Amino acid sequence: MVDSISSSCETKDDWAPIELSTWRVFRDKAWVTQKVFEHRLPGSGTDADPYLVEWLPCDVRNPMNFSQRRKWTLAWIGAFTVFGVSFSSSGDTGGILSQMVEWGLSNTLALLPISFFVLGFAIGPVFWAPLSEIYGRQAIFLLTYVTYTVFDAGCIGAQTITQLVVLRFIAGLCGSAQLTNSGGIIADMFSAAERGKAQSVFACAPFMGPVLGPVVGGYLGLPLSWRWIHVLITCLATCLLFAGSIIPETYAPVLLQHRARALSKRTGKVYVTRLDHLQGPKSLPAILKIALARPWVLLFKEPIVLIMSTYMAIFYGTMYMFFGAFPIVFEELRGWSQGVSGLAFFGQTVGMAFALLYMRWENTRYVRIADASPHGRAPAEARLLPCMIAAIATPIGLFLFAWTNGKTMPWILPVIGSGIFGFGNVLLSLGCVNYLIDAYVIYAASVMAATAMLRSVLGATFPLFTATMYNHLGIHWASSIPAFLALICMPFPFIFARYGAAIRSQCEYAAEAQKALDEMLKTSGEGENITDLELIQEEAKLDLDRRTTVKTVHTIAV
Repeated sequence: MVDSISSSCETKDDWAPIELSTWRVFRDKAWVTQKVFEHRLPGSGTDADPYLVEWLPCDVRNPMNFSQRRKWTLAWIGAFTVFGVSFSSSGDTGGILSQMVEWGLSNTLALLPISFFVLGFAIGPVFWAPLSEIYGRQAIFLLTYVTYTVFDAGCIGAQTITQLVVLRFIAGLCGSAQLTNSGGIIADMFSAAERGKAQSVFACAPFMGPVLGPVVGGYLGLPLSWRWIHVLITCLATCLLFAGSIIPETYAPVLLQHRARALSKRTGKVYVTRLDHLQGPKSLPAILKIALARPWVLLFKEPIVLIMSTYMAIFYGTMYMFFGAFPIVFEELRGWSQGVSGLAFFGQTVGMAFALLYMRWENTRYVRIADASPHGRAPAEARLLPCMIAAIATPIGLFLFAWTNGKTMPWILPVIGSGIFGFGNVLLSLGCVNYLIDAYVIYAASVMAATAMLRSVLGATFPLFTATMYNHLGIHWASSIPAFLALICMPFPFIFARYGAAIRSQCEYAAEAQKALDEMLKTSGEGENITDLELIQEEAKLDLDRRTTVKTVHTIAV
């Protein structure tokens, strides 16, 4: 594949269009040309005043300037790598009966491999996200996806439930890197105005995978064995590993670090990136300390983060609860086979597909609002319309599923109910994610880590008590519990749509993020053109101001 820089740059006089092959983009992270070498940079090239490396206008190696074809190719590959991991999270459901027979397990114990795999989703991103800031997206993808594939292959030969649980947990831990890595790749390449469509493609993968896993696993595990499900998962992971291997490095700070080192080696002078100059030397323990602490601080100090993260986590847990509920409703009560029972999950798949179609219109609506805004950037609360639709749709779908899932009712009714829930689940997730990113801007990565941890913990625990809950409460009332939880949460999107700006102004991190955004809008003029690199640099400035303030206070105190 040969590609050229974005068409918006081709007419610029300061950069002639250059074609880069896929291999060149993949291999050459620095891309030091004569044009780069001759470009005037701030600084004098000494230790005290180093040259500050930054992107050239319409820089061909800047991922923001990739052509639309290349951007969307990489976005789809990233989405499929996420799909592969999320498919693996639920594919094991088709082998539950086979495992119960082989090892003499209860239903709850047989669900442990699924729960521990999803538990890895809660722990992994906290470490993989900061590591990608040091070593880049590309290195983390290759390391984690290879490891994920190897441990999933190891599940084929597991001889005990303990071995399977351990192997699945490590596979989930490594596979979870794609949940943050692929989303980061999209943020690296697409502007805020473009990101809505790309994000909807990526964000649907973590939901489509889990609902399709039981369908395929049900038919594969029924006539054969649960081990054949892992053969399929391993083959899928291997194919996606080769496909994902063509994804180049896209994280701007890492790319600029490579360029700075290349220029320093070539000239003998001192080159550093503007971000590194602001941050100073950073160690892995220091980065991990922030990565581990800040998500919890945001989760418990910022009410918007806590409420919206809990809202998403309840729906995510409900989706995984259905893995234990559907066999009870459709196999035990209606007498369906395991394979046919898995087909009931197609209801959610159809609902999610409709949500994707809606989000295409939603992105157009948001762009219109942004264009009409003073700085070309819509307020964060403009992202909440999908959440408001989801807040109404999901209780309807869940109550419909709960009170029509008896064997005397037509089977299509609970399937439709689950489809409405699937529609609302995707809308809520996309709406909340976009809202939290726009509301917290420079702290978006930490906010996403907080939501991922809470969501995955509930996704891991909900399946474990599903069978007990259904046995004690019955199918109707047990199915109604998530419906009542959705009903309790229903007012929140409407409250934040009306009072969100006022609430954010009273929250420490949200107010700080808004202040930083306002400063950037004054200098850039166009809000939708603010890049993630500029946001990272603004966060570094705030951290530098904090360190300076602390040192000043300490000096005065002494």
